[in-house]
Amino acid sequence: MIKILMVCLGNICRSPLAEGILHAKLTEDNFFVDSAGTAGYHIGSQPDIRSVKVAKNHFIDISKQKCRQFCVTDFDNFDYIYVMDMSNYRDIIALAPNENSKQKVHLILNELFPNENIEVPDPYYGGDDGFEQVFQMLDKSCEVIAKKLKQNS
Repeated sequence: MIKILMVCLGNICRSPLAEGILHAKLTEDNFFVDSAGTAGYHIGSQPDIRSVKVAKNHFIDISKQKCRQFCVTDFDNFDYIYVMDMSNYRDIIALAPNENSKQKVHLILNELFPNENIEVPDPYYGGDDGFEQVFQMLDKSCEVIAKKLKQNS
């Protein structure tokens, strides 16, 4: 089984969406998708209601997800770790116990724009349209990720 972790700051907006989107594109038999945050602000909470709403508008249910904080054991438990922005990337890399762990960490939009280090904006302080824009970005990137994972499994 291939395990993929999506990471943002609070695990309530971007990474829950990325988890739900990628999960919808893969079979549960061969893949496990989860999400986490670099900060512990929202541990145990559901995703932001705006993320839940935009996912539901695209026929994806993320309402049962629970926010959790990234931990060092995630390097052992996951094959791929996708982060939403450079701040998340630096935070996760700083926790990596070795080079092998660092190699698992990728900026998610680099799947669409290799080596450009484009970030997924945090929609938390904006309106509903920001959540739709983030959904569209993540959907395109997750499509590329899903194709790669299926080819390599």
